[in-house]
Amino acid sequence: MARVTVEDCIDKVENRFELVLLASHRARMISQGAALTIDRDRDKNPVVALREIAEETITPEDLKEQLIHSLQKYVEVDEPEAEAVPMISGTTVLAPSSAVDDTDVQFDKMSEEDLLRGLEGLVPPAETEEDEG
Repeated sequence: MARVTVEDCIDKVENRFELVLLASHRARMISQGAALTIDRDRDKNPVVALREIAEETITPEDLKEQLIHSLQKYVEVDEPEAEAVPMISGTTVLAPSSAVDDTDVQFDKMSEEDLLRGLEGLVPPAETEEDEG
């Protein structure tokens, strides 16, 4: 049974502290049922994790990404930001002879009940002979 040492792994992960973090994360993954990439050979999970790093069967970059993902509490979703709509100036002329002042436009507020009463009062248009044929 070959012993794995930190010197075997230090050329793969240059920072010893990062090596400890990555190996412990991998050991936790193994204990939770992750598939092994090497033979266990009666070794415990931390030794298996170090051997996987030393033999490069699992990359430190992948382990680092998995570690970061496991520690995240809130995952930000990249959604497109709402584009700002340019303001329409009040000097816009729709037709050469008509100038419209949009600054004085007011909207009536209607409750849901008022809307439903208004919709109930609508009558469908009568069918014409063109619609039937």
